[in-house]
Amino acid sequence: MIILGVDPGSRATGYGVISTEPVVRMLAGGVIRTKANDSLHQRLLTIHDALSEVIESFQPTEMAVEDLFNAKNARSALILGHARGVILLTGARAGLVVAQYAPRSVKLAVTGNGGSTKEQVRFMIMRILGLKKEPPLDMSDALAVALTHKGRRSSLKNLAEKKMRMES
Repeated sequence: MIILGVDPGSRATGYGVISTEPVVRMLAGGVIRTKANDSLHQRLLTIHDALSEVIESFQPTEMAVEDLFNAKNARSALILGHARGVILLTGARAGLVVAQYAPRSVKLAVTGNGGSTKEQVRFMIMRILGLKKEPPLDMSDALAVALTHKGRRSSLKNLAEKKMRMES
């Protein structure tokens, strides 16, 4: 299975593509950067177009997106919501299964601590995926979201198999 993880942002959207078979490995990753002086609708179009290219190139079957956090600035939260909406729509239009994960649950899944820093998440991502070079923080966050989804799917699959064995 190929999973696309996304860390939304209106100025910097991180993405990471992982393959889960035969072992978990990174296929691609990067940061979609928009121009600060572009209008919001132009930045959203840039995110959509770049993410569509990633989907076309790697053909993921599922996409995991980091959920909103409690922002102190309402305007920033609203703009981030627009970016998330475009990201979710892009995945849905491509026919992907789309899941969302809270930032705290992603940190907990990857580091064992829901209050980890971005640097601690990056450290663990490098270890888990065997990366030699430090990825940008937005990219490592996106890879963490993809790995969280992979782990959650594996757990659900194991529970379903256990339930089926108990019923037979």
